[in-house]
Amino acid sequence: MKNYVIGVDFGTDSVRSVLVDTSDGKTLASDVFAYPRWREGKYCKPIANQFRQHPLDHLEGITQTIQNVLKSTGTDPVLVKGICIDTTGSSPLPVNERGEALALQPGFSSDPDAMMILWKDHTAIAEADKINELARTWGGEDYTKYEGGIYSSEWFWAKISHIYTHAPKVADAAYSWMEHCDYLTATLTGNTDPLKAKRSRCAAGHKALWHESWDGLPDKSFLAKIHPGLAPLRDRLYSETYTSDQAAGTLSPEWADKLGLLESTVVAVGTFDAHAGAVGGQVAANTLVKVMGTSTCDIMIASYDSLGDKLVKGICGQVDGSVVPGTIGLEAGQSGFGDVLAWFKNLLADPVTQLIENSNLLDSKSKSELIQEIEEKLLATLTTEALQINPVESNVLALDWINGRRTPDANQQLKGAILGLTMGSDASTVFKALVDSICFGSRRIVERFREEGITIDAVVGLGGVAKKSPLVMQTMADVLNMPIKVATSEQAPALGSAMYAAVASGLYPTLQDAIDRMGNGFDKTYYPNPAHVAVYQASYEKYLKFGGFIESMT
Repeated sequence: MKNYVIGVDFGTDSVRSVLVDTSDGKTLASDVFAYPRWREGKYCKPIANQFRQHPLDHLEGITQTIQNVLKSTGTDPVLVKGICIDTTGSSPLPVNERGEALALQPGFSSDPDAMMILWKDHTAIAEADKINELARTWGGEDYTKYEGGIYSSEWFWAKISHIYTHAPKVADAAYSWMEHCDYLTATLTGNTDPLKAKRSRCAAGHKALWHESWDGLPDKSFLAKIHPGLAPLRDRLYSETYTSDQAAGTLSPEWADKLGLLESTVVAVGTFDAHAGAVGGQVAANTLVKVMGTSTCDIMIASYDSLGDKLVKGICGQVDGSVVPGTIGLEAGQSGFGDVLAWFKNLLADPVTQLIENSNLLDSKSKSELIQEIEEKLLATLTTEALQINPVESNVLALDWINGRRTPDANQQLKGAILGLTMGSDASTVFKALVDSICFGSRRIVERFREEGITIDAVVGLGGVAKKSPLVMQTMADVLNMPIKVATSEQAPALGSAMYAAVASGLYPTLQDAIDRMGNGFDKTYYPNPAHVAVYQASYEKYLKFGGFIESMT
């Protein structure tokens, strides 16, 4: 008898669900749902780095995508043994005593501060700075030491502290807070009590300063120094955390009926998209898995023996079991990757779109079709032209910090910059410089790992950029001077979640067994071009100097 599992991957712009055969990892069906409120720009202020999402976008999305993959395949619900959810993070949201999102309650349905605070929201820079200062000076445990020694505005406590300071009405109404992956998992199981819901080890360890050596979350006396409201909040959070190969429960009657599945369907503990992606990309020792989308997350695993007591500086955490149970998960990444290229595309397209919309020369149908054509073809055109640029002839240099810097050494106050513009610099030249910059940022992460004694023998790329942009991938191989394998799966994070679900459902004894049987392999390898390696080496050295100058100014 066949057994199936469902992996659900919540990204920045959309959610996708995949129905996977546990015998071989084949995806039978997938479905994608774009968040409608997010697409309208609701609850966001990009100029203020405020990015919020309404939980209805997520609840509607998971319902529709799971229903669709079941309907399109005609799969008997009895054969679907498990579900696992991965999400962006840190993306916390406030909940009431019943674990219901505050944004679903009267009086808060349109309040941005009651929404889920998306990973890329950088409104809490001041709060992150305060946490970092306190960690070094308060006289007790340095709670950032397993987070690379620097706490980020993208993470749990900084964001919640910001709400306590700037939105006291929301803070007072919030009984507790839950990471996106924990909230959705609890909702599906009906185990929504914030004090009893099983919390993700991945989310807690990498973003909330959780560590078993200090009994879970930071001490109340430390939290009170960040904001007085955080000390009592600690009692309404959690101490225990769980890895995603474990079951959080089974589907509640309400959600079993809504999705068309059985109440016996196991729901695994939730996780983050990048960590699930690393599993879907068949992560192994000494291998860097780059999950390449709007941002990047760079994931590795290390054995207890190889890492020992070492604290890796400037990364996004080292957490026992956060990726593969029985190993230490290491996370780094870039706050802007595909987003950097999308920013440039929008910079060019937006005024043109406005001119077309206001034109009296075209009817409404022609306007709509022309705008759609520009949206669809502009990035491809820039890519085609950039591929013709010989790296030797490129004199424009860019920094990839348009959305701040995640690693190494988180600093969200940094800004992007471009050097070397002349009257001859056209759009494709600047675009190529931005491509180079995101690859240089990736190399700096690789170098930091190596400086800290972490061996990297292989690189795996996965995600939308890895699958769709030969320009980025070839440049990355040239800059790193390493081959890069591209994972076959179109939905590697969702596949990784499906692997977690297979183990939580009891279909495989360990996650490694699931990876071995359900892995989809690799369909392409990019090799460095020897003629370009030395050129990029020289440009990278200039990138480091340029970055040092900009950092000193900002």
